[in-house]
Amino acid sequence: MITETDFFDALDDETRRRILALIWAQTELCVCELHFALDQHQPKVSRHLSVLRDTGILTIRRQGTWIYYHLNPQIPAWCFALFAVLGGVWNANPVCQSDRLRLQAMPNRPIRCCA
Repeated sequence: MITETDFFDALDDETRRRILALIWAQTELCVCELHFALDQHQPKVSRHLSVLRDTGILTIRRQGTWIYYHLNPQIPAWCFALFAVLGGVWNANPVCQSDRLRLQAMPNRPIRCCA
């Protein structure tokens, strides 16, 4: 079970907040999509995804060679309630808006069969 301390420690980093904003808006994303949208090196994005996964905020779905990250449905309801509030903040944030626009412009995005 995720603790409040672990949850808020994970949200203490801007890159992790940007990752969560994108995943909240898109339901699930793979590393290549996040790397492109955030305009950051893949190892850095993977390291932040690892923190979010180790904390229990994110979980994965495998499809062939692709790994898709999404919010863990087992996180407490208060986490989802907070994400719902943060969703409005993220929608208005210029950095998050730029991330979403970059993601929309990404060529050759992976095709999901079972999202």
